[in-house]
Amino acid sequence: MKNLLFLILLLVFGFNPFAQEVNIIPQPAYINVESTKKAFIIDAKTQIVVIDSSLMNSADFLNDYLQKYYKLTLNITNVTPNKNFISLVLNTRISEFDNAYILNSSDNKISIAGTSKPGVFYGIQSLIQLIPTNNFNQLSIPSINIIDHPRFDYRGMHLDVSRHFFEVDFIKQYIDYLVLHKMNYFHWHLTDDHGWRIEIKKYPKLTEIGAWRNGSIVGLWPGKGNEGIKYQVLPTAINITPKNAMIKTDDVKHGGFYTQEQIKDVVDYAAKRYITIIPEIEMPAHSMALLAAYPELGTEPNKKYTVAETWGMMNKYNNVLQASDTTFKFLENVLTEVMELFPSKYIHIGGDEASKVWWKQSAVSQQIMKSNGLKNESELQSYFIQRVEKFVNSKGKTIIGWNEILQGGLAPNAIVMSWQGEKGGIEAAKQNHQAIMTPENKMYFNHAQFVKEDSLTAGKPSLLADVYNYEPVPTELNAEQAKYIWGGQGCLWSEYITNPAKVQYQLFPRLDALSEILWSPKEKKNYPDFLQRLKTQFKRYDLMGITYSKKYLSNTF
Repeated sequence: MKNLLFLILLLVFGFNPFAQEVNIIPQPAYINVESTKKAFIIDAKTQIVVIDSSLMNSADFLNDYLQKYYKLTLNITNVTPNKNFISLVLNTRISEFDNAYILNSSDNKISIAGTSKPGVFYGIQSLIQLIPTNNFNQLSIPSINIIDHPRFDYRGMHLDVSRHFFEVDFIKQYIDYLVLHKMNYFHWHLTDDHGWRIEIKKYPKLTEIGAWRNGSIVGLWPGKGNEGIKYQVLPTAINITPKNAMIKTDDVKHGGFYTQEQIKDVVDYAAKRYITIIPEIEMPAHSMALLAAYPELGTEPNKKYTVAETWGMMNKYNNVLQASDTTFKFLENVLTEVMELFPSKYIHIGGDEASKVWWKQSAVSQQIMKSNGLKNESELQSYFIQRVEKFVNSKGKTIIGWNEILQGGLAPNAIVMSWQGEKGGIEAAKQNHQAIMTPENKMYFNHAQFVKEDSLTAGKPSLLADVYNYEPVPTELNAEQAKYIWGGQGCLWSEYITNPAKVQYQLFPRLDALSEILWSPKEKKNYPDFLQRLKTQFKRYDLMGITYSKKYLSNTF
């Protein structure tokens, strides 16, 4: 009786209980597994067919992946054999969507057709997720049809290298993590109070002085004591009594920076993977590292600034640039070198957490406001951002800023990155400006993954379910306004992240959830199904040597 039921299911419904599972993240728009048909086997005789040479990046990426994890290198040819091949094709007519792809697999061949070079590359990422992680002897790809395209044009992930510096090799690994999840923007946070990480040839002191700090806070602010503790007194701190102005830091010098040649190398590496790198140069605040090197650009030019050793002290020390012609000329020279290194159309200029008190107490700032008819310090902030934007626009680029750039009036062409909830993104969209949604309570992956985290993290938990269930398009926007939501981004700030393994731990699996928010059709989202597919993804992470929380392997999290 059981055998008869099996045959009926097999013949009538094409159901095969032994068929290979398909667990792709992010979930494709359409997927159909033909479980009754034979699988395709990738072996040493399989060839990659590339007739259009512009698709060699995709072919090389697949080959590199197979060699690295399966010790298998395939021949790449422009001649189509009768069978046992993987073909990569450009075809703009297969879909109305940008960067779409269609993947078809049978027992004789696999074909990946894309409407663009990135589309073909995204098809490669889906193919990689079809390769078994537990059977290296037979790389069996199920007979399958996938039709897929991204939901949002901007699918971003951020990394802060100022609080803690990460070497070039790891930055490339980080980019590959984004690639696997079909992300297309890497927001590289290169400067802040705690370290200037990019070589600027015109101003060598930015890296000679600004790239190094003499210690780091121990634990959460105001720090905790152990051997080797010193105390840093902040005499100009606002609303801090002498008692709690004693900030506990260690004596370990920390720093590093990327040379311009290293930057070019990383940009080229990312471009071959269809990742656009958006550099961030913070201004007018978060500039302690800059001011340590060039104090004359601050509102207290006679002050001895030092590269900040603490975090968690927003607006407690003077890290604000003076809005003077000298400062703007300096920033224009810096941005000129930055824009020559990064082909991205977009430059992130920060704009967040600029305490107005430093401009209020500066006679020079007050004179600048008077000369330019500015009513208050919020308008001075807007004046600062708009002057920088005018220069960036003159170079054919567009600025992105955190939502504080709305203060005092939004610069004419600016894109708003909304981190303090959704309000900034909503306001920007209503003003017909593009917005990128990255609300801190959902999209900050430096926050704890669990209510009871087993390592030091910042802020309240950002749970996997909360990330997955986030919807980037606010309900307050009508259909026309919603078009200005460009996409979303996850942020990874490195205050409590000192090594690559911790980066991985904080990133995974929340990056998986983020990718599905930004790529998959809204109606395809299904959290229980996502958790099931995640089990296979974890096996892939084991194969790739990636650290992630083992708690997600159980049902107790």
